[in-house]
Amino acid sequence: MVLTSGQSRWSLVRLVLVVSSLSVANVEGFGEIRALKLKFLTLLGYKMNPEAILRSADAVCFDVDSTLFTTEGVDELTEFMNKTKETKHQPLAALCGVSNVRKAMEDRMNLLKPSIEDMKQFNKERSPKISPGAVDLIHCLQKNNVPVYLISGGFRSYILPKIKELNITPENLFANKLMFYFDGSYAGIDHREPTSDNSGKATIIEDLKSKFNYRTVVMIGDGVRDIEPCPPADICIGYGGNIVRPVVKSKADWYVMDFKEIADSYGKC
Repeated sequence: MVLTSGQSRWSLVRLVLVVSSLSVANVEGFGEIRALKLKFLTLLGYKMNPEAILRSADAVCFDVDSTLFTTEGVDELTEFMNKTKETKHQPLAALCGVSNVRKAMEDRMNLLKPSIEDMKQFNKERSPKISPGAVDLIHCLQKNNVPVYLISGGFRSYILPKIKELNITPENLFANKLMFYFDGSYAGIDHREPTSDNSGKATIIEDLKSKFNYRTVVMIGDGVRDIEPCPPADICIGYGGNIVRPVVKSKADWYVMDFKEIADSYGKC
């Protein structure tokens, strides 16, 4: 059977809708799904306008390390624990897009083995710096009643002390939890946190959409794991203000070097 152009176009529309509705919980390879969706949208003559999508956002999610913060928490901890040489050839999961994020992070932390006292001292001595323009952008979104969430593969205990500056509640922070034995020695990473898994950021965004009925969610971050969760995020904005990752720059829906660019495009600040 030969389809007319109209029939072919409607078939593509239905396929895009099917791809868009796939549940993150049941699918691996989100990058492939995203590529397929964008390919068919292109065939339909649809051109994505990231700035317009941002202006219609119901919620905005930010990565933390090398995005809201100027550095990577785990790298800072590695230096603090004097383990830089030992980890020289050990890739960091969040940055390198390795196949098993949890294993890579556990390998790094098992080498560091920080005690609870180490972490307290680390947080005291290595308080992270917030990237220029981040506070203004977040406050602008909040002023316009747009909820802001932090979704990080970093450490919750490292991020928590800073969220007051961003006017973020602990409930809106999703990050890895470190576990310790009764004597204060390192016990491991809490596997119950979605952020410890490869698909964790996508799972969290999907859950937020389901729980709060968000129609449009934006993800902003510097790393590979920040562009993978699209879908379910509607657009992924790559951020290169602290470090430029070529793969993110080439695959993000929109790439910026400064949070002010996002704020200016949002137009409501």
